[in-house]
Amino acid sequence: GDPGADPVLGGGIFETRLSRLRERMRLHGLDALVIYGDREHVANIDWASGHDPRFEEALLLVRATGKPVLFAGNEGLPYAETAAGVFERRLWQPLSLMGQPRDQYRPLPDLLRESGLAPGMRIGLAGWKGFETAEGVFDPDWFETPHYLVEALRGFGTVTNAALLFMHPAEGLRTINEADQIACFEYAATKTSAALRRFILGVRPGMTEFEACRNMRLDGTMQSVHINMCSGPRARYGLPSPTSRMIERGDPIVLGHGLMGALNCRAGFMAESAADLPAETSDYVQKLVAPYFEAACAWYETVGIGVTGAEVYEAVMARVGDPFFGVTLNPGHLIHLDEWVHSPISKGSRLPLASGMALQCDIIPATGTAYFTTNIEDGIALANDALRKEIAARHPEAWARIGKRRAFMQDKLGIRLKPEVLPLSSIPAWLPPFWLSPRMAMAMR
Repeated sequence: GDPGADPVLGGGIFETRLSRLRERMRLHGLDALVIYGDREHVANIDWASGHDPRFEEALLLVRATGKPVLFAGNEGLPYAETAAGVFERRLWQPLSLMGQPRDQYRPLPDLLRESGLAPGMRIGLAGWKGFETAEGVFDPDWFETPHYLVEALRGFGTVTNAALLFMHPAEGLRTINEADQIACFEYAATKTSAALRRFILGVRPGMTEFEACRNMRLDGTMQSVHINMCSGPRARYGLPSPTSRMIERGDPIVLGHGLMGALNCRAGFMAESAADLPAETSDYVQKLVAPYFEAACAWYETVGIGVTGAEVYEAVMARVGDPFFGVTLNPGHLIHLDEWVHSPISKGSRLPLASGMALQCDIIPATGTAYFTTNIEDGIALANDALRKEIAARHPEAWARIGKRRAFMQDKLGIRLKPEVLPLSSIPAWLPPFWLSPRMAMAMR
């Protein structure tokens, strides 16, 4: 069902986050931290301030003491008043769109100096990612943020990429979530999963992709990614947006929908049964879907507090490691306001999963054959006993839905969950191979 009122992060949570951030800065020897954000790369600056840039970019300067300073453009400055975080606002018009007024322009170094930066400082710069080697070694001198910003900050001292303060797969500040934040993720996942369910139950051959998407009944909640919905020849790419193409019986089809804090995806065939598929793929369920579903069940049954990323990886790849399945990306990752934060789940990873993590079951076969693919992508949170009690007390409606999902997975699908695994999706592990027979889904014996 649809959730009621959306959970809200109050000012108190941002004060606590600011304290945590400053402690992390101290441990890393930073005198100041600048967080860059724009419409696509919003998660770090939003976590720290509650401000999500819209048409413009924004900068947040955090020092060891005093209020953080948010730099915004002509439109972002008044919009920042709606944020619940703790900061002062300053206008820097170059963040505005081209052609807008620059009548109050001042050089950025001057504003940074007035806001507390001084020569000889050690400054961290956090954008939205950094460069890592195949061995996971992070390069602190590699920047993906704008050149002008790096150069301006270097005028005050040494500058290092500080993205891992927020995004490290085990120690990042956004890796471990509060009860209220998990409730926000659950609210988003309830909406995304319900939209997928409505699509799959309502799609029919003869509809255009646009017409089929109208079944999702989206309501304006902030999206984290464009809707990826495609059928027929384009379905093999997974990421395209819907078009006016007419969906045909027998088409491969994929649908993914993400809101800030949640994403769900499914893939299959626009068919009633294997009889609608070419003869050479009549064993679609036996050859691809069944072992994939076993891998997804193993993922759900393995994840837990203290489990290493390697243990989850091996549980999955023991079932779909054959080259036929074409699973090349991490079988699962951390999710936050951005769809992919980082991943502790990889071959040989000794990183332990922890209470407060929000994780995505995201195992993507890419067979490159007529068998196409199959897909379950849903989110969970891990919560120890204390966190579970807090969620139940503060968000009883969400807690009731989580309980029903656990019962569905265990009683109907045969998936044994550890107590700390909280399904956030309302279609958890629901996998109908044939979308014209959506009541026929995979389950363990």
